[in-house]
Parts: sequence; structure tokens; C-alpha cells
Amino acid sequence: MSGVVLGTLILHDFNLIDSLYAIVNLFNTLLHEAWILKTLAFVILAGSIMALIEKSGGVNGFVEYVLHKRSLVSSARSALFLSYFLGVVIFIETSITALVSGAVGKPLCDKYKIPHAKLAFVCDSTSAPIGSLIVLNGYGALLLGLINTQISLGYIDINASDMLISALKYNFYALFALGVSFAFIYFSFDIGSMRHTLYKPTQSLKRSKQSSSMFYMLLPVLLMILLVFVFLYLTGDGDILKGSGSSAIFYTMLTTLLFTFIYFISTKNMSVTTWSKTAYRGAKSFVPVSFILIFAFAMGNVTGELQTGIYLSSFATTNISVYLLAGAIFLLASLISFSTGTSWGTFSIMVPIAVPMAVAMDANIALAIGAVISGGVFGDHCSPISDTTIISSMAADCEVGEHVKTQLPYALISGILALLSFILASYF
Repeated sequence: MSGVVLGTLILHDFNLIDSLYAIVNLFNTLLHEAWILKTLAFVILAGSIMALIEKSGGVNGFVEYVLHKRSLVSSARSALFLSYFLGVVIFIETSITALVSGAVGKPLCDKYKIPHAKLAFVCDSTSAPIGSLIVLNGYGALLLGLINTQISLGYIDINASDMLISALKYNFYALFALGVSFAFIYFSFDIGSMRHTLYKPTQSLKRSKQSSSMFYMLLPVLLMILLVFVFLYLTGDGDILKGSGSSAIFYTMLTTLLFTFIYFISTKNMSVTTWSKTAYRGAKSFVPVSFILIFAFAMGNVTGELQTGIYLSSFATTNISVYLLAGAIFLLASLISFSTGTSWGTFSIMVPIAVPMAVAMDANIALAIGAVISGGVFGDHCSPISDTTIISSMAADCEVGEHVKTQLPYALISGILALLSFILASYF
């Protein structure tokens, strides 16, 4: 909130009355945006669903299955790997990716007393990175639109899909982020603040000791994954890449909540009263997360009005060696994404800058676009005001500040490796 206040004061020359009016107007405007309301509703509904799954005993049933009946998880390493592989497989929507990875991994982390910051890191490192590599989602829709615009302007003379596929080969940050998080789990190497993080029992909701069929957990989770595809298809009029991400996750969570009502009550797992009280308690526990998100959206809006991204991107117009172009684009995109908390906005700012620069300097256009994608994801991954950062923290039941602080050294390793890769790729 302090960042929103300071930014607004700067915008209004520190006039207190005008700034106060602007802040009230800002939040009023944000709360009239359909996609923001749907995202906030997603958080509240997610709280209800997670509480209901927990109360049903399905989580304990799942833990018993993977630990004892199938021995799929036998150590802290395999517990984190399960969340990692779920994050890789569920690439369709970053919020759902983090939510499912966290929901499955949290009880296993509690079993092996793994700090929730480690789970949050795994959730965050597989959501946006995998979503930006397998672009059958909103990322793909946005990038294709931006590339098509450059085609219409005459900067690119090949098919947009072919150009995007070529650019994804240079999405170095996403590749390194997935590799570093894999190595983090496999070798159990803790660096920076992660060395000092401790396991804390789940605080948000009291863990149910009831053990029921694991399907009370699996069916809602599988339904969430399936419904994201369905609603992206429906909101995109038959084209998944044109679907609305915010609408898809909202309708997915609403439908899943209705499913738990029918399923849990019809199988006599819960009474209507128990279901209602549990859903309310879960929603209530996630209200603070929704406030964090709305403040993050407000901060992104303020930095947009300050034209932070345009100011930073103006540095790209200065003379620079063709061999350093991709690296410079990556750094600028990273700064813009970090300061605004959005990779989508970064793509929209930087693609129209990067492509003409690459053409003018006879550089690799696909490499330049890949640098934009990588930088956008890197900055978003590190930013404390990014929605994926906040949702990953929520899913793992970890404080946002602790999550940002503990994952930053690993993100920086991936970022440095990506920067070096862009410089090296410019020579070939």
C-alpha cells in the first residue's frame, strides 16, 4: 500500500487532496474491472475448495495412498518432485498450476516437515516458466497477437506461429528456471535465505484427521484441470488460444465448488451444514490474500501511469552492439516486469520495441522475441507484486515476503545463466 501511496503522490506533485481522491478512484476503477473481480473471486473460491477437500478427508486418503499403498513418495525429495512434475504437466493456466501443485504438495510437506517456502518455490518455478514454454494458453494468444501486429507493419515476413515457435527455443530463462528447481529438489541444495527457513505447521486451516477415499481430493483437482481447457475453449468461441484466462479460472472454480457440494453431500461425506460452514471458513481465511492481490494490481496500475516501463524501454533506443542486443532486451524486459508485476504488460511494451531494433540491426528476430519472453517471466518470477508470486505463496501456505526472499537467489542464478546464453547465442 505504501508503494501505491508514494507513486500516487509523485503523480500528483505531492498534493494530498488530489492524491487521496486519485487513490479512492483507482481502487474504485479496479473493482469495476471484470477480470480483476474474477481473479479475486478465484482466490476466495480456491480457499473454499481447499478447505472442503481438507475437511473431506481426501487429502489424508491421498497421503496414505502415495506413502503406503503405492510408495510413490518415500522422502522429502520425492514429495517435492511430485509437486514439480504436476507443475510441468499442468501447463494450461499458471494460477491453476500453482494451486494444484500446492494442494497436492502441502500435506506431503507437512508429513516430512518440509518448509513451505520450498514448496512455494517449486510451485512458482513451474507455473509461469512452463506456461511460457508450452503456449497453449493465454501467453500464446497474446504473443501471437503481438507478432501478427509486427507482421502487418512489415517487420516480419513469416507466419506468426512459426515465428513464435522459433522464439520459444530461446526462452532461456524458463528452461533454466525449470532446471534449477529440478536440481534444487534432487541435490537438496539450500542457498541464501532458504538455508534458514524452518518448517511451520499449517496455520490457515486446522488439519482434519479424518481419512477418506483419496478421490475426495483427486476428483475436484482433476475437474479443475479439465474445466480450464473447457472454459478457455468456450470463452474463445472454439479457439483455446483466444479464451479468457480470468473467466476460465473463475468458472472453473465456481463449477468445482458446486461439484464438491453435490459429490460430498450425495456420498454422505458431509452434511449441508458442514459443507456450508467449511466453505465459509475456507473463503474467509483467504480474504487477506485477495487484499494483497488488489494492492498488487493497484501498484501495477500506478507504475503504468508513471510510465515506468516506457522509461526503462527508452534505454533500448541507444546505440548498442548487435552482440549485446538480446542481452539488453532481456535485462530491460526483466526490469519492466519486476517493477510492474506483469509479464503480459512487459510483452506488450517490449515486443514492438525489440522487433524493429532487431530488423534495423540485422539481428536474429526470434532471439529478440525470446529475450522479451524470458525477461518478462524472470521479472514476474522475482516480483513481490506479481499475481503468480502471490498465488504460489497462497497455495503453499507461505508468507509472500518469505517466498520472495527465499526464491530470489535461485531466480537470479537462472537469470544470470539466461543473460549469458543470450549473449552467446548472438554470436551464432
